[in-house]
Amino acid sequence: MVMQLKLLALTLLLWLRVEGALGDPQISLLNKGCSQYNATNLSNFYENLNATLDNLIAQVRKQRKHFAMAQEARGADPVYGMFQCRNYLSTADCAACFAAAAAQVRNCSTGANGARVIYDGCFLRYESYGFFEQTTMPGDSIICGNEKAAEANGFNATAQQVLKDLQIATPKITGYYAATKTKVAGGAIYAIAQCAETVSESGCLECLTVGYKNINLCLPNKNGIAFDAGCFMRYSETAFFADKQTIDITPLKKGGSSKKGVIIGGVVGGVGLVVILLALFALLRRYKKPKKAPRGDILGATELKGPETYRYKGLKSATKNFSDENKLGEGGFGDVYKGTLKNGKVVAVKKLILGHSRKIDEQFESEVKLISNVHHKNLVRLLGCCINGQERILVYEYMANNSLDRFLFGQKKGSLNWKQRYDIILGTAKGLAYLHEDFHICIIHRDIKTSNILLDEDMQPKIADFGLARLLPEDQTHLSTRFAGTLGYTAPEYAINGQLSEKADTYSFGVVVLEIISGQKSNEFRADAEGEFLLQRAWKLYEENMLLELVDETLDPEDYDAEEVEKITEIALLCTQASAAARPTMSELVLLLKNKNSLGQMRPSMPVLVQSNFRTKVETSTSTGSSISNATATVSMLSAR
Repeated sequence: MVMQLKLLALTLLLWLRVEGALGDPQISLLNKGCSQYNATNLSNFYENLNATLDNLIAQVRKQRKHFAMAQEARGADPVYGMFQCRNYLSTADCAACFAAAAAQVRNCSTGANGARVIYDGCFLRYESYGFFEQTTMPGDSIICGNEKAAEANGFNATAQQVLKDLQIATPKITGYYAATKTKVAGGAIYAIAQCAETVSESGCLECLTVGYKNINLCLPNKNGIAFDAGCFMRYSETAFFADKQTIDITPLKKGGSSKKGVIIGGVVGGVGLVVILLALFALLRRYKKPKKAPRGDILGATELKGPETYRYKGLKSATKNFSDENKLGEGGFGDVYKGTLKNGKVVAVKKLILGHSRKIDEQFESEVKLISNVHHKNLVRLLGCCINGQERILVYEYMANNSLDRFLFGQKKGSLNWKQRYDIILGTAKGLAYLHEDFHICIIHRDIKTSNILLDEDMQPKIADFGLARLLPEDQTHLSTRFAGTLGYTAPEYAINGQLSEKADTYSFGVVVLEIISGQKSNEFRADAEGEFLLQRAWKLYEENMLLELVDETLDPEDYDAEEVEKITEIALLCTQASAAARPTMSELVLLLKNKNSLGQMRPSMPVLVQSNFRTKVETSTSTGSSISNATATVSMLSAR
């Protein structure tokens, strides 16, 4: 292993000499950590590690990337790797920083199944698990200079504002990177902020919030660095990047909501229906915040803010007395209306009729309080609530383009191009990854389907309707519960045995991806002679190496890359494998979707089809919230062809 890493580092340095342009790779070591646990099979581990490192450096060298992810999961000791260098570094300097980091890795004990190295110019990390959405880790995360600024008071105030602006703006910028130069008496303050591209926007903000708090401890010193698993901040009175590489963050530093309008300087490119069932209140009350730091939150305890309370009279006026002309749709728990508040803001208003008692009021308020703290760009935002007699009303952000199913199967069928479909797939995966892994307790949606994926004015997806969601405490791998959901999207272990885990959402996501690619409903037979369900058809075409036959005929073949479509179809089949354990986690799926490389040795196994025995073939799904007793479910392995 040591010899192989030395050869890798030597090869990189030789390449850098040939390429030239090696300036300052900024390889001052800030932090290094090694796992205390060893791989079980060293030969298999080293093979996977070497392949992962080779993949990472190839992305840096050949694709000139500043951020790279790779994984090799063959055998018992998988390796997941991530590399990121600061965007102001040249390709040669970025590769040189990688070479130094790769050399540092060999200093860990033999077979250590995880390591991370952080320089001021880059970081490299590998683990035996998918860590790509992680933002924080315990340990030292701040390094301060020893020399104070000459004009301490003025420098201190300006630097604080600069860093605060970066903290707010960076998560809103594509690529999560910003660099600024700000004049002060006698000089300037150079500052950057950066997050790993695999974290969510909210995860980036949370990480930089901690970083901002830490780095302020360095002021009024001339230099300071704060770093963590998912982000990096640095300021200095001395230039460490070129003036032409700054970014204008003015449109975003005061809370702008769009990533549009961010000006890149120089060469740097740098209607939800949400409520958790009241029956879950007992589970929520049993749940206690863990003493250890949960799901990447280094601070541990999570404070939940209550939702905004709306007046019934105001909502009645906003929806024109809940008129039919304002009705947006109907769901399992009530109707949804478009409303325009007095301040001009357009919202979606959901009326729930749940009965009336003191206990219900307490349950409603407690669970709405929880779900109102779920914030992610790919999840519909719950804005507030209202209690009026027997009615419970929820207020959400308004989604201009309604639900995805209308674009796949309704009046707008055929209007989505491939890029839009890919963005919807990736955004949905990110939203689910947040629910499963980034929120302080795992939330299982239980009803992922195209009608529960809403589209905003920019056609970006947001997951809606958490009416069936369940909470999974950290010390449990699954729940045993009565089925509720939509057959055709439902994982077999949940539909038949009531075993619910986050992998049930993974299965549903895979089915949705197949629908997005094909334009065919999962629970309908094709009208042709084959008469197959979507999952049957997809598996048949996969075995016959004819996956492109699955693509929606309304898509122009020149509009998409055939290899990319085939890869994403295979990813969908990975999600629908019979074994829940064999399905990837949502964070792993985000990685697979963002990585342009092939799936390598990853191959889907035969999926399972869950359908209901109704009198006609097309009536194969129960409505949201209904019990499986309404239909007899059958499970069959798809026959190999």
